[in-house]
Order: sequence, then structure tokens, then C-alpha cells
Amino acid sequence: MILALCGAFLFPSCVAKKKYQELEANYQKNKDLLNTATVKLNSCEQDRASANTRIKSLEERIADLKLSNENLISTSKDMTVLTSQGATNLEKSLESLKEKDLKINRLQDALTKKDSVTLALVTSLKKEVGLNDPDIEINVEKSVVFISLSDKVLFKTGSYTVTDRAKEILGKVATVINSKPDFEAMVEGHTDNVPYNGSILLDNWDLSVKRATSIVRELQALGVKPEQLIAAGRSEYIPLVPNTDAQSRSTNRRTKILILPKIDQFYEMIEDEMKNLSEEGN
Repeated sequence: MILALCGAFLFPSCVAKKKYQELEANYQKNKDLLNTATVKLNSCEQDRASANTRIKSLEERIADLKLSNENLISTSKDMTVLTSQGATNLEKSLESLKEKDLKINRLQDALTKKDSVTLALVTSLKKEVGLNDPDIEINVEKSVVFISLSDKVLFKTGSYTVTDRAKEILGKVATVINSKPDFEAMVEGHTDNVPYNGSILLDNWDLSVKRATSIVRELQALGVKPEQLIAAGRSEYIPLVPNTDAQSRSTNRRTKILILPKIDQFYEMIEDEMKNLSEEGN
């Protein structure tokens, strides 16, 4: 009888646990689907922005063509014969328009390639670092890929010594950065507005910079080339939310790692395109 009574109590508990595990698995599956949809949505928004830019450029070119056409018609009314020189000038104008159109297409292609690289970089980071940690955010801001890490993941309060948990995450970030030798990683330290009251540093400016340099040194130790790294401190002056309570201040204490293409290489890309156009024109 005792065994029967125990079984009667335990059986519903096992059923409830199994149901909870099923719900938890379903929740995780839906969360992964949502993250995938978010990445695709960001890609679509970038494609739409690129398309709008192209449309605006085409509209401006059409307006220029209409104006040129109106000028030609007005001029032709005052001329009885289109001279050979006039025909040559018209041909040059048309060639110039074709060249401008080709330049626009080349630059648009370059921007499209950049957007594709950005999306691939976000996907790579989310796959490598993971999506299930609420203290880690991976996203795109003004076409720049960034990783935002909560202060409690990286450092103890008022400290700039990297925690063991942070080293594990930074190891994954270093893997992605090392796979992109043509990119740079800028580490930004952010604090809340509570004044620093330690004896080693002066203020939150010092603390934010020290934390950035600590992350930079850790990434370098993990194999990232130092010439790819930039350390920056932003102190308390770019908060995500108002510093009204402990939770909001915790949100504002963070470190951002921005992964961006090298500026000089971007200019080199444009110069190469212009050189190719010049050679094709000759």
C-alpha cells in the first residue's frame, strides 16, 4: 500500500516535468527562428536602403537628361542646320552621361558587396559567440557590426581586470576577427554616471579607457594583430538609458567591440574603380 501511494504522488510529477521540458524545447526553437528572422529582416532593410539610393540617383539622372533635352530642343529652334561641331558636342554629352552611369553602377556594386560582407560577419559572430546570453548583443548600427558586452560579464564593480568568463567570450570574438584581416576592431568602454571613488584612477574617463585597453590586451594575447585593434573610452556620456536606478546603470555599464573595414582600404577601392573606368575610357 505504501508503494502504491508513493507511485500515485510521483507519477503526476514526472508528467509535469516532461511537459515542461517539451515547452522549454519549443520555446528555444521559436527563439532561434526569431533570431534567424531578425537577421533576414536586417538584410532586407539594407537591400531596401540600397535600392532607395539607386532610385534617387536614377531620378536625378533622369532630371538631368530632361534638362539637357530641353536645352537641345531650345537651341535647335534657333538653328537651321545642326553643324558638325554641334553633333560632336552632343555625342560627347551622351558619352559623358554613359560614363557617369557606369561610375554610379560601380560604386553601387561596391556598396552592395559591403552590405553582403556585413551580413556575413553578423551571421558568423552570432554563430561563434552564441545568441542565448542576454548580456551579449550582436547587431548592425549605421552599417557597422558591433558586439556589446555587459559590464557584469567582463569586470567586477569598479575594476578593469578581465574575468575568466570574459576570456571565454573574447576567445570566440578573436576567432572571428582573425578571420577578417582586412577589418579593424575598436573597443569602446562605457560607464554609468556614478563617480569613480577608487584610489588608482581619477574618474570614469580613466575607468572606461582602462577597461578598453584591458580588452585590447586580451584580444592581442588571443592572437589578434595589434595593428587591427583600437582602444577608446567614452566614460558616462553615451548612456543607452537614463541613469535612474541600479538596473539602468547596469545597462549603461558596457563594452562595445566595433568591427569595421579599414578606411584606407575603402579609399583604395574607390581609386581602383576610378582607375578601371579611366582605362576603359581610353
